[in-house]
Amino acid sequence: MKRLFLASAVVVALAAPAVAETIRVGVSAGPHAQILEQVVPEAKKLGLDVKVVEFTDYVIPNQALALKDIEINSFQHEPYLRNQLAKTSWKLVKVADTIASPMGFYAKTYKSFDDLPRGATIAIQNDPTNGARSLQLLAAHGIITLREGAGVTAGVADIVGNPKAYKFVELDAAQLPRSLPDVDAAAVNNNYAVQAGLDPVRDPILKEAADGPWVNIIAVRDEDKDKPWVATFVRAYHSDAVKQFIATAFKGAYVAAW
Repeated sequence: MKRLFLASAVVVALAAPAVAETIRVGVSAGPHAQILEQVVPEAKKLGLDVKVVEFTDYVIPNQALALKDIEINSFQHEPYLRNQLAKTSWKLVKVADTIASPMGFYAKTYKSFDDLPRGATIAIQNDPTNGARSLQLLAAHGIITLREGAGVTAGVADIVGNPKAYKFVELDAAQLPRSLPDVDAAAVNNNYAVQAGLDPVRDPILKEAADGPWVNIIAVRDEDKDKPWVATFVRAYHSDAVKQFIATAFKGAYVAAW
């Protein structure tokens, strides 16, 4: 009888579903969060329970990851991560690419950047890497000239040529869509553009190319990078179902980068 009981217990144990490992994933509100909601069921199929944690800015998600309030984040491009790491003791690393989202400049009154008058006021992001991204876009189109060697952390002080005497104001990235009535043009990251009802494909008066250093990434703590659940999460994110969702939902405003 005792042997029969033990055998039955083994059968029950084998039949019970495996307990899913749970991870918390930080994202910025908007498209990153929408995409992650599609990752959740794909991860569940692979035995990973993903809890979505939304943030409303670009600073806290890396801090939360470093402090172990979350296990993964997916909201930023690699130059932004590198800039934050240079200023902190955080040990965070990229483990995979996610999406590319060509950023643009928007205006209420003007149909092209060439229409902006001399001395126009242009708003850009006040964080170093996204502000640099906006300035690099202007420089690539010959609108301004940046100091030689100014790269992905270029700032307004690095402008050495400004033929139309544009005035630059630096604002929190989340505030830029709301600044449009008060400035002549503003650089707006795609997630905030979509939240504000702007169309990142048709509305920009100047826009990045899809390739470049600004592809978004998945980041984890360095100590976790080789753990199995990291590879499982990346596999779920890089699934065909998620890629199809990105193509259908965003119609080119965001594109899968894998």
